[in-house]
Amino acid sequence: MAKGLLQPVTWRSGTLVLLESSLIVTAVIAGMYVVLGPDAWGLVARGGVLPKALLIAYICQLCLYYTDLYDDPKVGGDGRELLVRLMHALGATALILSALYFWFPTLIIGRGVFAVAAVLVTAFVVGWRVTFAWFTKRIGPRERLLLVGRSPAGLDLARELFKRSDLGIEIVGFIDPDPARVGEPVINPGVIGTIEDIPAIVRARHVDRVVVDLAEARGKLPMGKLLDMRLAGVAFEHLTSVYEEYTGKIAVENLRPSWLVFSSGFRKTRGMTAVKRALDVTVSGVGLVCALPVLLVFAIFVKLGSKGPAIYQQQRVGQYGHVFKVYKIRTMRQDAEASTGAVWARPGDARVTCIGRFLRKTRLDELPQLWNVIVGNMSLVGPRPERPEFVSELTVQIPFYGQRHVVKPGLSGWAQVRYPYGASVEDAMEKLQYDLFYVKNMSIALDLFIIFETLKTIILRPGS
Repeated sequence: MAKGLLQPVTWRSGTLVLLESSLIVTAVIAGMYVVLGPDAWGLVARGGVLPKALLIAYICQLCLYYTDLYDDPKVGGDGRELLVRLMHALGATALILSALYFWFPTLIIGRGVFAVAAVLVTAFVVGWRVTFAWFTKRIGPRERLLLVGRSPAGLDLARELFKRSDLGIEIVGFIDPDPARVGEPVINPGVIGTIEDIPAIVRARHVDRVVVDLAEARGKLPMGKLLDMRLAGVAFEHLTSVYEEYTGKIAVENLRPSWLVFSSGFRKTRGMTAVKRALDVTVSGVGLVCALPVLLVFAIFVKLGSKGPAIYQQQRVGQYGHVFKVYKIRTMRQDAEASTGAVWARPGDARVTCIGRFLRKTRLDELPQLWNVIVGNMSLVGPRPERPEFVSELTVQIPFYGQRHVVKPGLSGWAQVRYPYGASVEDAMEKLQYDLFYVKNMSIALDLFIIFETLKTIILRPGS
């Protein structure tokens, strides 16, 4: 799986999660000692306590994740925000554990232990987070990059890395073939040298990788000199590969077909395809059965709120360009496109009904698409299926747009969980970069990660 997906799993965040887990288990055991006294050590020694403590730690960290305490690197430096989110996470942990203890009393670690442990967990986690934030600001970067050229993709990569301080990546500066531009500001830092200066800059600033946009290099950069530097030990990397590695998307601008042809990925084995299909059918079947009562209730509300069928069909483009009918709960007026034809949906769209706004915000209008997954038109995870009218337009305007159709469209996808809802050609291009990343790195593990992120998006940021 590509490194871009595993951005959170750096040594910094790995250390954060592992030590935090140990602190939570320690807080639970310390809470046992406070409540039960010396008898607590006997319970620990006889076994059975550690699995229960690990269960508490797992649920607590799951709730920490769902309150964005592992995704937002800036939270550790804001004590007030950290405390508020931690209180939310602990509250959710208490509710989940209460339900588990009600149904499975044998999981109870000791009456009154969790209340004491919660106080200790709060103190331990807040102290650990503040310490960790202080420590990571003072430790040096784990990798230094030197960017050759100032292409839009290179600038976008630099901005992404500046926002993700937890990755420990430092942009040393930019290289420009024109000596007159040395010293010009770019994003901070600016242009620090020319092609001839690369070896000296690599040595003086301990650069780990020199990142080059080959599309920009053609005809502008002296490839012979770059080759001599490479043979002398300077490590060069294609900008498209580094961009994918750290942003979780593939830069479409200046992308060459040769990179797609010769890069790793794009593997779809029969085993993975079979497991993915089995996962689709199983989850969609169970989900559709559980959702039937909800669908019935909202279908009645839709019928009462406006004229027309509760469930409507719409043509969408699927795998290999095959057009199929997608099913959704109707959220717009029946005559919404009678005079305009197919148009992009807009924020605050007047065509959307009152109940439709709620359904769209909670994404409940998409529940009937579980049937599309069962019959094989869609998958649980994949690029968003678009209407044929939009596909024809976007294929002309955006390079490589047709490549997103080599896999089945999905109920959710990498673009859906990484980019907010958009309705323009610019948004479609941005989402295509995430779709291409998914097509290149498709795996069951990535699908499960996206499903997990989708649930998080629905719970925490409905409508995003």
